[in-house]
Amino acid sequence: MLSQDLFIHHVYFWLENPESKEDHAALLAGLEALAKVPSIQQFHIGVPATTNRDVIEVSYAFSWLAIFPGKEEQDAYQTDPIHLHFIDTCQHLWKKVIVYDSIGAN
Repeated sequence: MLSQDLFIHHVYFWLENPESKEDHAALLAGLEALAKVPSIQQFHIGVPATTNRDVIEVSYAFSWLAIFPGKEEQDAYQTDPIHLHFIDTCQHLWKKVIVYDSIGAN
């Protein structure tokens, strides 16, 4: 079981130009660089799985999951120069972003 202290930061990205292989590659490269933020304990870069059920959302281009030891480390991530650089250099690539942050239920 994962620690209840963990802070989970899950971001979904929809590309401005979803048909562009160049934009897809650029956002992937940006996310890979973002993974170097020191406060991230673990990360995962994903794309929609090929599952097919009514409850599954598959319209996004990428999911970005970052796991932090706690809220303080996530707060540090938000102002980390690597994160700020990612936003500055990649925000033109997406048309929509949804963030789901969660902490332990207990």
